[in-house]
Amino acid sequence: MLKKYLIIAAGLIILVGILFTAYHFLLPHGPDLRKYEFLREPRFTYLPDQKMIEVRAIGDPNIVGREAFGALFKAYFQLNRSAKNLALTAPRARWPRLPETPRAEWMGIYGMPVPKAVSALPEQDSRAAIKVELTMWEYGEVAEILHVGPYAEEKSTIEKLHAFIEKRGYEIIGPHEEEYLKGPGVFLRGDPKDYYTILRYRVRKLM
Repeated sequence: MLKKYLIIAAGLIILVGILFTAYHFLLPHGPDLRKYEFLREPRFTYLPDQKMIEVRAIGDPNIVGREAFGALFKAYFQLNRSAKNLALTAPRARWPRLPETPRAEWMGIYGMPVPKAVSALPEQDSRAAIKVELTMWEYGEVAEILHVGPYAEEKSTIEKLHAFIEKRGYEIIGPHEEEYLKGPGVFLRGDPKDYYTILRYRVRKLM
């Protein structure tokens, strides 16, 4: 099981550069990363369900990721013109389908949080191949850890989080999720040692 999640993480390396150029323009000064330093060690916490704008796309993330995140950022900019106090947080991605299948058949769920007050999306081009939806991401009890450094070096951080979950008698019940706080093209100029990514799983206590 761990090996499968490591394969997913490796696949994410190829898409993160796609989304961060737009993110740079939305938050030119970047988030305050100091408040995430405590997450260098894994923890359990409770997260409320989060309203999201979401795109589901099947295919190699290196190919479909550009269009998926492009659609999300376009929808966000449109919402920003119509909603008051629309706050942007870091984009996220979930990978519910374990990679026994070829990369071209992977399901990626790409999302950006929006306030609860958002009740409708701007009208979309009916001809667009990828549709943005307004939905809720289920959370509850989660295990998470901060990975600082290149995406290619996530393996040890994922292993640390898995060991933490297992040692404390929990199991993973949700897909691999990543929250991209800082990365290529965002608030820095491409130094992978400074990338900040939260790795997260929904979990439950074993009986």
